[in-house]
Amino acid sequence: MKLTHPADTGGDRRSRFASLAEAGSNFTGSLLFSSVCVLLVTAFVLLYAVDAPVGVQFFVGDLMSAVTLLLLALLKNSERRADRAVQRKLDAIAAALLEEQEGRPGEAQQDLRDAIRMEEQI
Repeated sequence: MKLTHPADTGGDRRSRFASLAEAGSNFTGSLLFSSVCVLLVTAFVLLYAVDAPVGVQFFVGDLMSAVTLLLLALLKNSERRADRAVQRKLDAIAAALLEEQEGRPGEAQQDLRDAIRMEEQI
C-alpha cells in the first residue's frame, strides 16, 4: 500500500480506483442519488414515527451511516485531486512566467501545456 497523493498514482494512465471514484462522484452529484437520499431519510423518519421494530430502525440508520462514510471518502478523494491539479497548474504558470521574464525558453512551457490538460489524466 502506497501513501502517495491520488494525483501521483498511476502515471499517465488512470487507475481503476480513480475511474471508480470519478464515476461515484458523478453519481452522487446526480438528481437520482439525491432522491435516494431523501427517500432514505424519509423512510427513517416514518419508521420512527410508526414505532417500527428497533431492528428495522437500526438497519436504516446503519445504511445512512454507510452512505455518509462513502460520500466522505469520495469527497476527500475529489478534493485532494482538485487541490493537486490547481497546485501543479500554479507551479507551471510560475515557472513559465519566470522563463519568459528571463528570456530563456525551456521546458516550463511544455509543463504548462501538460498541466492544463491534467484533469483528463487524473
